[in-house]
Amino acid sequence: MPNRFASISVFVCLILSLLVVAGCRKPDVRPIEPPAPRTDERVPDEPAAPAPTASITASPSSIDRGEQTTLSWETQHASSILIDQGVGNVNDRGSIVVSPTDSTTYTLVARGSGGDARASTRVTIVEPTVVEPVVSLSDQEGLRREIEAGNIQDVFFDYDRAELSATARAALQRNAVVLKRYPEATVVIEGHCDERGTEEYNLALGDRRALATRDFLLTLGVSQNQMRTISYGEERPFDQGHNEAAWAKNRRAHFVAR
Repeated sequence: MPNRFASISVFVCLILSLLVVAGCRKPDVRPIEPPAPRTDERVPDEPAAPAPTASITASPSSIDRGEQTTLSWETQHASSILIDQGVGNVNDRGSIVVSPTDSTTYTLVARGSGGDARASTRVTIVEPTVVEPVVSLSDQEGLRREIEAGNIQDVFFDYDRAELSATARAALQRNAVVLKRYPEATVVIEGHCDERGTEEYNLALGDRRALATRDFLLTLGVSQNQMRTISYGEERPFDQGHNEAAWAKNRRAHFVAR
């Protein structure tokens, strides 16, 4: 019996020793971790930088060469402002006087953290209107040009006749309108004939043709002081042929400004 009690005593002592040792150990304390953020929650973004604004004008926008104009501009939210065409860096607002030699477009570029902004204005050089001097032609020169342009026409006659045909009268009516535009000009009416007949006869016939032409123009209001007559007979043919086609061209009253 004593051995049994001794064994029990030893066992009890062992249990107590284990309990004492267990009570002396520090507890295993772990840090509390914060809960992980929920995947469905967004972190708010930082506010975006405002975009720059820019404007530029020219007053006046049209100038004569050598004159000046004023560029005026205004920007916002820009850290760098530049105007091209040699103006360079400028403040966020202001004005400058320029004098371009040619039509020029000025472009303003405003840069900031929110981006870039551009604005342009054009200055137009107005070329002076060249006024051509009014050339005053004399009546004589004016009449000469009218004849060269065909605005005064010759009239033609039948063989061995000095009477004006209806066609000749219509042409002289048109001639009279032109002649009266140049009252200080002088026109020579030449009488011509074909080669048939004697020289003396054709000189007289040519004179009658020139006079008949002049007299009809007088009835149309052309001044006698504007007209002189001369006969060349057959001396100055317009066509050197020897047939009716050539002769018909040579029977005429011809107009010359002198």
